[in-house]
Amino acid sequence: MIAALICVISAAACLQFFVSYCRSILASSRKAELSERVREVTGIVGPEVAAGDFQRLLQLVRLCPERGDDRTEIRAVGTYYTLLRGIILISRSAMPKLSAWAESERQSCSYFAAVVLDRRISYSRDLLMQQAADRF
Repeated sequence: MIAALICVISAAACLQFFVSYCRSILASSRKAELSERVREVTGIVGPEVAAGDFQRLLQLVRLCPERGDDRTEIRAVGTYYTLLRGIILISRSAMPKLSAWAESERQSCSYFAAVVLDRRISYSRDLLMQQAADRF
């Protein structure tokens, strides 16, 4: 019984740290502004990104060459997005405020994916320019 209690408390503590880690990633990405290239490629109009665009944006991210430093963050935010989707499904009718919070967090996850896409497009562009400069 004690072992089960320790396991539950440990899982809750890990979940709390995971959520804090993901929220810090999302907060840092909110400081970045999206370029016109990304807005044009993705069809994003205005300052906000739709919460449901996360998977589509991740597919575009996967098409770009990896920088190597964002793979862990992308995986963590993807897991967090899935967790939030579950929270919305569970709390939609019983706790509408929790559901609204989870939806705004999902929107932040989508914005994060757009920022990562912007970084990868810039990285790809820099690689292309570097290769072109090396040829001449």
